Amino acid sequence: MELTPRQTEFADAALRLLARDGMASVSFRTVAAETGMSLGAVQKAFPTKDAMLRVMFARLREQASAPALAEPGRPTLHEWLVDLMVSVLPLDIPRRNAELQGAAFAERAAFDPEIAAAVAGSDHELRAAIARLVHRAHAEGEVPATVEAEAVAWAVLAFMQGMASQLLYDPLPEDAVRRQCRWFVDALLRR
Repeated sequence: MELTPRQTEFADAALRLLARDGMASVSFRTVAAETGMSLGAVQKAFPTKDAMLRVMFARLREQASAPALAEPGRPTLHEWLVDLMVSVLPLDIPRRNAELQGAAFAERAAFDPEIAAAVAGSDHELRAAIARLVHRAHAEGEVPATVEAEAVAWAVLAFMQGMASQLLYDPLPEDAVRRQCRWFVDALLRR
């Protein structure tokens, strides 16, 4: 999606509003106030609120494009999965904001097929990357062949999403989260 600098500025302001005050706080008027621009400037940049929401979502996906999907090199699958989880869980303000923003769009996906397709596509990419690494761990003898790669991928994503949601309202220190992630990955990989 090709964005103008003004659209980018407005979308980023709207994402800040969303993280701070929720999706209901995002309007042309509040985005104008957040940026110090006129209401007309926001309306000129986006013909509809849905258009603004789609640009916000595009910006969120761009900012959150997963370095997690990169080849992890040679750490063990176990360590890579634990590090992946800890790196994306809302354990600080930027990751908390990203989780709040992502959760708002995940909720919207139930009613917007375009956003649903994008969210599902991101989930599919992450599950595919995890499954590839499980297959590699099979070949290298790190995990038993009876550990199903696709099941591991689905379970990891579900665990991450559930834990992220809980950490928004019941924060824990990173070392406690890391222990929970290790326990989960140990059980999943049957270590």
